[in-house]
Amino acid sequence: MKIGVLVFPGSNCDHDTYHVVAELAQQPVTFLWHDSSSLENCDAILVPGGFAYGDYLRTGAIARFSPVMQSVKKFASDGGLVLGICNGFQILCESGLLPGALMRNAGLKYICKQVYLRTETTDTPFTHQLNKGEVMKIPIGHMEGNYFCDESTLAQLRAQDRIAFRYATPEGEITREANPNGSLDNIAGILSEGRNVLGMMPHPDRSSEALLGSADGFKIFQSLVASLAGVR
Repeated sequence: MKIGVLVFPGSNCDHDTYHVVAELAQQPVTFLWHDSSSLENCDAILVPGGFAYGDYLRTGAIARFSPVMQSVKKFASDGGLVLGICNGFQILCESGLLPGALMRNAGLKYICKQVYLRTETTDTPFTHQLNKGEVMKIPIGHMEGNYFCDESTLAQLRAQDRIAFRYATPEGEITREANPNGSLDNIAGILSEGRNVLGMMPHPDRSSEALLGSADGFKIFQSLVASLAGVR
């Protein structure tokens, strides 16, 4: 088993993500540079948070054309597991691996705080070690986290059980007040049609150790590792 963490100019959570895999999950992990087309035979790809290419034009708009992302698209189309976190989610949407787009937050302010997510589905390689309806405390840190898609796409996401997480209260209620950025339907994370690609705005990499205020996010990495090991 080997997991790859992409590195773009402007990535700032690549080392956080690497640390979780190497030190906490204790799995082989390597950095994959943006201008290389080789995925070095990795079994899963993590697209970390940050500001790829300085977020010029718009978030993820330049990163989608990088050599490594062309390889990631082929990897995902072949069923490979891909997890995009924050800026990684934005890149996956720009690359067409996930539907919709991430817009400016409602209120047009950068938001960095702890939020609560309700687990909407456990039928994924990334959430099968969670319970449906389980609430996790995970931080966000973004300016463009306002998820949007058209009505037909939203209907499809709902019908196919592809909404992975929604912003919620600590008690698991889906309310307007619990939505930090204006995301459509309180969406915090979605899946591809093949369920092998997950994009989420909150940072499980920043919530995998209790000393950071919560270790809830580590359950997502545990699920991924177990999936790669064939344990479901």
